[in-house]
Amino acid sequence: MFYRPEDGHGLPHNPFNAIVTPRPIGWISSRSAEGVNNLAPYSFFNAVAYTPPQVMFASTSSKPDQEGTKDSVANIEATGVFCVNVVSYALRDAMNASSGALPKETNEFAHAGLEAVECETIACPRVAAAPAALECRLTQIVTLPGEANKVVFGEVTGVHLRDDCLRDGAFDVTAFQPLARLGYRDYSVVRDLFSLSRPGE
Repeated sequence: MFYRPEDGHGLPHNPFNAIVTPRPIGWISSRSAEGVNNLAPYSFFNAVAYTPPQVMFASTSSKPDQEGTKDSVANIEATGVFCVNVVSYALRDAMNASSGALPKETNEFAHAGLEAVECETIACPRVAAAPAALECRLTQIVTLPGEANKVVFGEVTGVHLRDDCLRDGAFDVTAFQPLARLGYRDYSVVRDLFSLSRPGE
């Protein structure tokens, strides 16, 4: 089939998210200017540069208690920092619990039963149990076409790696099995790996 997005797809559910898969999940922790800790997963997330290391995530909707955006973006705009927590298979239920549109006064760490610890280079909490966490300083927020579409870019200023996920000097994703977002309500988990050498290597 072929469709133009402006004309609609005619299917029971939008296939766009199912086409662009799998997507890593950026579990974004932040703190409001009033000191309330926040935690929310974003599946429009990725690393975008090596030197200096940089990441991005996109927020694509808003909440009634935030002006045209979500808590994460509002907090980052106010404080200039955030942390990306990696979601392991073991943390899937806690991640899902933090995904609801809760009031901005809600601490999602407490709501999801997670321990929050302070970051080292920024004034922000991180998920203690996460296999890895990237402390980030905001570099820019880009407003995209459409309602409440914003992309947040940050430079990584600190990296946490859980010791049990380091094996023979490498960060071994099979040690914690990262979650990936698919379309609809579907997720996947990374358990199997294979390697390819680039031509000329």
